[in-house]
Amino acid sequence: MQETPDTPAAAGTTTGAPPKIGFVSLGCPKALTDSELILTQLSAEGYVTSKTFAGADLVIVNTCGFIDDAVKESLDTIGEALAENGKVIVTGCLGAKATDDGSGNLVRAVHPKVLAVTGPHATQEVMDAVHAHVPKPHDPFVDLVPEQRALFRGEAGIKLTPKHYAYLKISEGCNHRCTFCIIPSLRGDLVSRPVGDVLKEAQALFESGVKELLVVSQDTSAYGVDVKYRTGFWDGRPVKTRMTELCIALAELAGKHGAWVRLHYVYPYPHVDELLPLMASGQILPYLDVPFQHSHPDVLRRMKRPASGEKNLERLLAWRAACPDLVIRSTFIAGFPGETEAEFQHLLDFVREAQIDRAGCFAYSPVKGATANELPGALPDEVREERRARFMAVAEEVSIQRLARRVGATMQVLVDHAPALGRKGGRGRSFADAPEIDGTVRLLPPEKASKTLKVGEFTKARILAVEGHDLLALPI
Repeated sequence: MQETPDTPAAAGTTTGAPPKIGFVSLGCPKALTDSELILTQLSAEGYVTSKTFAGADLVIVNTCGFIDDAVKESLDTIGEALAENGKVIVTGCLGAKATDDGSGNLVRAVHPKVLAVTGPHATQEVMDAVHAHVPKPHDPFVDLVPEQRALFRGEAGIKLTPKHYAYLKISEGCNHRCTFCIIPSLRGDLVSRPVGDVLKEAQALFESGVKELLVVSQDTSAYGVDVKYRTGFWDGRPVKTRMTELCIALAELAGKHGAWVRLHYVYPYPHVDELLPLMASGQILPYLDVPFQHSHPDVLRRMKRPASGEKNLERLLAWRAACPDLVIRSTFIAGFPGETEAEFQHLLDFVREAQIDRAGCFAYSPVKGATANELPGALPDEVREERRARFMAVAEEVSIQRLARRVGATMQVLVDHAPALGRKGGRGRSFADAPEIDGTVRLLPPEKASKTLKVGEFTKARILAVEGHDLLALPI
């Protein structure tokens, strides 16, 4: 859960205390970028944010509605905000969910006192609701300027991440209809952002000091499919709305600022092969977050995933041949309806053979509205959990083996934490570590008195040992 700090009023607000908005952001990085857009617009119009619900004139809760635990957390947070404040606007994925019988909105059914409910990616609808209940401050310098909000489209605004890294959302929605997933019903089909807007925002982020740009979407590999890869324009030259061309342009921008570009939610389509030369040459981080979910062809068919297990393994081996340093992170589901012991064993063998560097695993859990609920062969809860535990044991074994190859190497580390300029050590991440989901590099105090560590800057470090999913290193 991400809560916002107090922020000053936007320049130009006039007499009287500006209205305060409480804000809570729940869910995935895609939801976080939605929150950042709303907060940027609030700040642009003269609102300030409040650290507490009670001290706010109104509270906005950006919700998650993907799995039952996330739904409960969102509903509990809405209830807390209502109890402490009373004036609550709800946005995000849970706002798009209907009740079980389809007769109404789930949020309104549970919390009928909320002021307004919107779905995800709905900045203007949220702002309209805010204006209706807490009128925006009068600003004589900008109130006569039409479409003030257009000034902020495609540019970097308020960020909820540390200053040195940021998420860049390139599209919304998904064209797949995976049987375990309800994201398309919440966020709709794929809608790609104009490539010029994406690159404009990336440039603004790099110029603001961002040293790591994390590209996110529901399906990064499908960027531009919905607009037939039409040509856009950036910096006076044509650029196709397509993942490869976008990554080439991002690599160019990142190179000018000595920054990293990391790709998430990449489906293993054939054209992903085109990115490997960029990774092998260091222009894009040799890191791919690929949501495989399973390996056995029959399970993948029941999931309605877009690729077969055999092709996935072949492609992975080809990627590693083209870029030996490539790190693969992925997520998997254990205990999917109908999964046999042989099919599960196939998954364990895949993790070993594919040498998945970083893996997460969920025990299958029915999600309201997902078609997988209707599949035969539902497994008992204890079997699903037992398989998840077995999977994680194998995944950890593979991960530690992969990490052990780093011992003795000198790596570039982006510093995330360094009290007292690192005199007592610090914490950072290598190219193999995405923030919050992967391991870290624990940095020892530098041996040279002149060596310092600064958050948001790179340091070279010699890897000394493996500590679970993390590395121990000495800054040099």
